Amino acid sequence: MHPIEQELDNQILILDGAMGTMIQPYGLSEADFRNASLEHHAIELKGNNDLLNVTRPDVIKEIHLQYLQAGADILSTNTFGANAISQEDYKTADLVYDINYQGAKIARETIKVYQERNRSRPLFVAGAMGPTTKLASMSPDVNNAGFRSVTFDQLAAAYTEQAKALIDGGIDLFLLETITDTLNAKAALFALMQLFDETGKQYPIMVSGTIADASGRILSGQTIEAFIISISHAPLLSVGLNCALGAKELRPYIQTLDKEAPFYVSTHPNAGLPNQFGGYDQSAEEFASLVYEFAKNGWLNIVGGCCGTTPQHIEALASKIKNLPPRQKPARRMQREGVTSHPEQGEYSGTSKSTNALSLQEFLQKVSEAEDEQSFLQVKETFEQNKKQYHPEQAMLINAHIFGRYQYLRSANKFAR
Repeated sequence: MHPIEQELDNQILILDGAMGTMIQPYGLSEADFRNASLEHHAIELKGNNDLLNVTRPDVIKEIHLQYLQAGADILSTNTFGANAISQEDYKTADLVYDINYQGAKIARETIKVYQERNRSRPLFVAGAMGPTTKLASMSPDVNNAGFRSVTFDQLAAAYTEQAKALIDGGIDLFLLETITDTLNAKAALFALMQLFDETGKQYPIMVSGTIADASGRILSGQTIEAFIISISHAPLLSVGLNCALGAKELRPYIQTLDKEAPFYVSTHPNAGLPNQFGGYDQSAEEFASLVYEFAKNGWLNIVGGCCGTTPQHIEALASKIKNLPPRQKPARRMQREGVTSHPEQGEYSGTSKSTNALSLQEFLQKVSEAEDEQSFLQVKETFEQNKKQYHPEQAMLINAHIFGRYQYLRSANKFAR
């Protein structure tokens, strides 16, 4: 078990808040986004905040430190757009490795400095990976619905490059955040699983989607339930929601996550909705009170802030929820409550104590551990034998998980031809 899982079983962990919001008050100029090697770069670089890991690491370190002092347990690296696809807009794709490596290194060093001065508590660095600037399942051309500006393979290659650098820099886990297109997320997960296979070392993965509007769907059209099923083939640490909406608007969707997700649940909402000038007016206290309700209802394991949030928001949040217990994952709820199945009554609330069927979470983990054709066929046969022990919706989730694992193993040439 990874150390962060041990912490999540005992408490709600605090993720940090917005990076861009904190950079703005520094009033940085174009010169701050350049160093000696970028002195004659032909394109304006101001606004490429990821680049500050290389040109102004002092600014990023100072912001990280403020979030730790506010009570954050997890620092997310300043690497949201540090992939070759996004950096190509600035013609800085050749700097991707350095930006990510330095981003992880800065966060790790900041934790070290903080722990030297303060009471020690477990702290973690999450390697932040954004959705890139292109969508794999949607066309940017309204006159050509079949056109795609990026391929799955290009996305996977970009995410692989970014992930390698983040690992080298010293991260503890990955945070795939602000997911607007599930296919982009699947490319990132594919890249990570291949990388784990190659290196023989695994890292926890957080995935956080973004609800596009009041329809309750992400931009590529999926509902929360469909989104969970689409990514559940991967051995995730958590699934969550962030950005686009404030805590008030996210409430029903967080409740759905709690009900449907077999993983830990996270959220880092915006500080309300933006005003007419694009700013955020929600106070730290109001933000904390809204998110407090989620935690009080037992819906959360990890919580932080997105656009518009500051160390003040995170401090208010950490103070308000510090004594609340974390959400229990479904598998643990079943084990704790000793729930049983009653097929004859058309009801179901867990696997039966009288059977050898694994809990939902245990079975999903077993699928994720299949690494070759033989182990995959064994787990598939086990599911077929025990399928009736699961609720139809849980069986559908396991089936999707098995299919996703099949796709992964086939693409990795793990099946005999």
